[in-house]
Amino acid sequence: MPARAHLRLYLAVDLAILTVRENQLHVLVVERANEPYQGCAALPGGFLRDGEDLRQAAERELAEETSLDGAALHLEQLATYGAPDRDPRGRVVSVAYLAIAPDLPIPTAGSDARSARWAPAHEVRDTLAFDHADILDDAIERARTRLEYTTLATAFCGPTFTIGDLRTIYEVVWNTPLDPRNFNRKVVHTEGFVEPTGTKRVPDTGRPAALYRRGPASTLGPPLLRSVTAAPPAVIPGGGSGRGTADRRCPRGQEDPEPRPREGD
Repeated sequence: MPARAHLRLYLAVDLAILTVRENQLHVLVVERANEPYQGCAALPGGFLRDGEDLRQAAERELAEETSLDGAALHLEQLATYGAPDRDPRGRVVSVAYLAIAPDLPIPTAGSDARSARWAPAHEVRDTLAFDHADILDDAIERARTRLEYTTLATAFCGPTFTIGDLRTIYEVVWNTPLDPRNFNRKVVHTEGFVEPTGTKRVPDTGRPAALYRRGPASTLGPPLLRSVTAAPPAVIPGGGSGRGTADRRCPRGQEDPEPRPREGD
């Protein structure tokens, strides 16, 4: 039988880390220190190293490029991306992860990135290197769907929060306004979704608001569906993934002949 040529490829991980800041959906991006796409915005990520499993690689890259602790975030595998031309250095297959975090401080860039920052998802989407715009789109849609059927929304919140805080998370991620009374009733009457702390947040003006914490449930029954919970149609600026009409994606720049496993993807 004729010998079959085996494809040589490299395996990488990329992370779409979402949070809500200033009532907008933000994603964590880094400025690439190396070619290709040197100086461009990208999702944190890099190549798998010998002896690592995928999650270990994701957590390591997160720490190296942003100084954030991946073990402290909600982290789930999103999808695999393997288009032949997705990386100009060669055949690179990437396993992407979705991470959800409360409003965190501005991250500190590590050795593999010039800088790290939170950016509104709809503004940065079309400037991302590689196929990271597609990864971001998929991550946002995954988060939107998970909010319907799971208690993932509480991962965007701190240890305690009001029902109004939680509704803001849904409105920003779903990019649609919600009816406050309908939302409050569904959340409070969904077993295990949230638990009262017995304390209140006292604002400078207005009425005190009861504080809650995440409950023991991981799934919602019945689900909190977008079409049922939404208020009359309106647009919340900055909530969507921001599929732009103009392609402002960063140019590839100089191409390396081979991927280098110890440098950022």
